[in-house]
Amino acid sequence: MISLKSQIFINTKEMKKLIIKSILALLIASATTVRAQDYPREHLGLPGDNFNLYAVMDLFRNSETLEDFERSLNDPDSRINNLDLNGDNFVDYITVSDYVDKKVHTIVLRALLGRNEYQDIAVFTVQKLRRKRVMIQLIGDVALYGRNYVIEPVITKKRNQRIYTDPFYAENITVINNYYWDIYDWPIAVNICRPHYKGWHSSWHWGYYPGYWNPWRPYYWDYYYGYHSGWNHFYYTYYNHCGYQRYHRYNDFYFNGIRQQSSQVSHRISQDSYRETYSRPEQRIEGAELYRRIQASTDNESRRTSGTSITSRRTPQSSVTDRRTSAESRTEEQRRAGSTDAGRRIVEIRNSETRASGTSESERRGAESRANEAMESERRAAESRANEARESERRAAESRANEARESERRAAESRANEARESERRAAESRANEARESERRAAESRANEARESERRAAETRRSESSTTSGSRIDKPSRR
Repeated sequence: MISLKSQIFINTKEMKKLIIKSILALLIASATTVRAQDYPREHLGLPGDNFNLYAVMDLFRNSETLEDFERSLNDPDSRINNLDLNGDNFVDYITVSDYVDKKVHTIVLRALLGRNEYQDIAVFTVQKLRRKRVMIQLIGDVALYGRNYVIEPVITKKRNQRIYTDPFYAENITVINNYYWDIYDWPIAVNICRPHYKGWHSSWHWGYYPGYWNPWRPYYWDYYYGYHSGWNHFYYTYYNHCGYQRYHRYNDFYFNGIRQQSSQVSHRISQDSYRETYSRPEQRIEGAELYRRIQASTDNESRRTSGTSITSRRTPQSSVTDRRTSAESRTEEQRRAGSTDAGRRIVEIRNSETRASGTSESERRGAESRANEAMESERRAAESRANEARESERRAAESRANEARESERRAAESRANEARESERRAAESRANEARESERRAAESRANEARESERRAAETRRSESSTTSGSRIDKPSRR
């Protein structure tokens, strides 16, 4: 049994640890408060305030695949997605899709707002350069963040090198690139830069969500910012704000071709509907307290969410250190145990277990890779069938529209011909009637003239006969 003195010693030791952790938490909080004045202004007054792109960039850096990145992005424990763009009081689901343009991957983060309504939130541009180098930027959508809100890595991870200084020329301006030296610093860059990688698109859409998705009510902005402000010392150490896009075809390939803009979001921004999220300034202290609790529970200053379902939220440097430490401990243990036969047997058993676990892990990854390839193939086939169906429907609709237009044209032409023929007949009838009337009038005038002339002739003849009779009677009267 443990003596009373030992119990007192243990309790005293635990109290000392608790006090030290509390002091560290207070020091971190005070350091964060002191340095807050050096950080960029966080309040944009736009919906993007509720989706911290610095946290998104760090999540992207520590994700293995785009599918894992999408899942972690929509995990409530990550506390990154706080967007409610359609105003239904629930956080919107965000899909991830990779559009490949030669050696550039345009990875679009898109919110589902309705059955046929989408809003792009931000875009990763991952450009593969020579000698395993990549240039990574995260560009916020202009509707949610304003113009030229771009986040990119600050320093390289190569030893004894701060910033990559190979100049980059654009429009007669020399720019120093701040991209990471080796793509293997970012596991997700290794995945998408494989030779036969063709891009990945989320298969979820409105009304059809993954089983893990359970939407929650969004936080007020001050609570959200109060939590994330605790990470600012980490964010601004590894990432910074850039005022322009390094990818030259950003406007041609993405902004004018792929980008989705919601009219509902534009209307709500113009009506200041998103201003309501800034109405709880007193909750900033509660958000900061949440950050302190997480820090006290993890005792770790790196940007990793404790107690969450997110995996591999470790920096490459810490992962390498852990692997080296574990390897050294295994080597020391094998050296000590190898001095005896029992130790050698233990070493052999552990080596066989290690090989078996490595084989099972390799098989699991191979099966997962095959399953992903099968799903990708099925998705492409389904997409191809859907495209063919849409193309067939479009052609049928176009054919029906052409037939309808041709029928309408023929009917209009027939009506015009009938109208012209009717008008011609009416004009011809009027002309015939006019000629007939003129002929009758002329004939009537001719008859009247002949009758008048005949009467005049008869009158002259009667007058002539009367004159001759009077001339014969005169001599007889004498």
